[in-house]
Amino acid sequence: MLSVRHLSIQHQKDLRELVRDLSFTVSGRDRLAVIGEEGNGKSTLLKLIHDPAAAPAYCAWSGEIAAPGEALGYLPQEIPAEERMLPVYAFCMEHPAFLETDARELRSLCARLHLPSDLCYAEQPVQSLSGGEKVKLQLLLTLCGHPSMLLLDEPSNDLDLPTLRFLEDFIVGCGLPAVFISHDETLLTRTATRVLHLELAHYKKEPRWTLANIPYAQYMDQRAQAIEKQEAMAQMERREARAQQERFLRIQQAVEHAQNAVSRQDPGTGRLLKKKMKAVKSLEKRFEREQENQTERPNIEYAMDASFSGDHSVPAGKRTLEVHLPRLTVGDRLLAENVELLMTGPEKVLIVGENGCGKTTLLRRIAEETANRADLRAAFMPQRYEELLEEDRTPIQYLHTRGDKEQLTRLRTYLGAFKFTREEMEHPIAALSGGQKAKLLWLRMILSDANLLLLDEPTRNLSPLSAPVVRRLMCGFDGAILAITHDRVLIRAWPGRVLQLGKDGLSALSRQQIEAL
Repeated sequence: MLSVRHLSIQHQKDLRELVRDLSFTVSGRDRLAVIGEEGNGKSTLLKLIHDPAAAPAYCAWSGEIAAPGEALGYLPQEIPAEERMLPVYAFCMEHPAFLETDARELRSLCARLHLPSDLCYAEQPVQSLSGGEKVKLQLLLTLCGHPSMLLLDEPSNDLDLPTLRFLEDFIVGCGLPAVFISHDETLLTRTATRVLHLELAHYKKEPRWTLANIPYAQYMDQRAQAIEKQEAMAQMERREARAQQERFLRIQQAVEHAQNAVSRQDPGTGRLLKKKMKAVKSLEKRFEREQENQTERPNIEYAMDASFSGDHSVPAGKRTLEVHLPRLTVGDRLLAENVELLMTGPEKVLIVGENGCGKTTLLRRIAEETANRADLRAAFMPQRYEELLEEDRTPIQYLHTRGDKEQLTRLRTYLGAFKFTREEMEHPIAALSGGQKAKLLWLRMILSDANLLLLDEPTRNLSPLSAPVVRRLMCGFDGAILAITHDRVLIRAWPGRVLQLGKDGLSALSRQQIEAL
């Protein structure tokens, strides 16, 4: 059993609490999903559970974390940059559990994870593997250690749709208790038996947590209903209070007017008006007590506020993109043949496909070809954020292109709407979470005048609060979009074409195929 008691975590640099007095247990076949906005301490919590002695340098913590007799299998959110450069076999050799696993067990694990049995001995760099291959390889090395409990930090990132379904089946069917972080709402719905929701309300100053012993979808429904009911009750009580206050002011003004008008020769009326004023004052105190006991507005963390402004439209008859590729290759490797794509006007197209089929390669080629077109204003969002982000700079420095005070004030307002605190605006980008980096790239695109968005996994790393905002942005954008995604919620809601890339090029998915994802 894993036991966490009275755990508090503080961000050292900002002197800001991330978690306060958190307590929970995990045992049996619990599948506890940890959810929350970007930068709320989810990954920090998992790192502390895995090894309390190796607390991240940026945090201080107090409380008790105990997992007596448990072998914790930890899968980090990303493979460290220096390890991504290693050949696969050298990467595997870095893990002692791999060295202690015999060939027969290794073959069995590879078969269980649908991996080639010789992948562990490949000489290709780890970074050349597809997203699904990387996650499966990490799971393989984790299972080599015979864990009794799994700690999974964003295992669904970068996975194609077949691998996402494999991961869902693995989490449900492995027979091990698990604590996992994910922003994939479909995966959460299909796997989580319990939910730990970490929030930072009141501009990230008030840490709150909710532990719900119910599945994810049920928790989200109950939470939405409770928030709606509390908000409606609070608004109704405030409307009634305003109406009461208006009635009280009319009575008070009438009594004051009568007192001012009464003659000294009419002491009886004066005494009566004094009694009335005393009753009015008593009524005022009663109203004040009632207002103190009013239902509070929900103390919750709200989603970011984002929208495109200005004109990003593309003329309806314009050929926005025209792609004719007889062969799509990486080096000597053939990925696909006869890739044909025609987009006109403000069309919106999603591309799906298995990891390694060439989606990112295709999008990069299109981005390179559109970068210098005078008739289009293209913006590109890569899957690896560091390609565009200067990570030694702060968000303000990165976005402050003009250098004037007016732009600086505007940027602070935008970053605040994207849920950045003043301290986070001054942090090096390298210190931000993956979701915050994604938000930064989205803000950069919003501030541009782009009318063609080329997006590689645009909702990747975004929380269940932020992802719906980005989906609405994309579906409501008045320009053209070509995007790669594995986000099944986005695919089902998409207003345009959904194409699948395979060895024989691009083919359209039917509504029936989309609903079956």
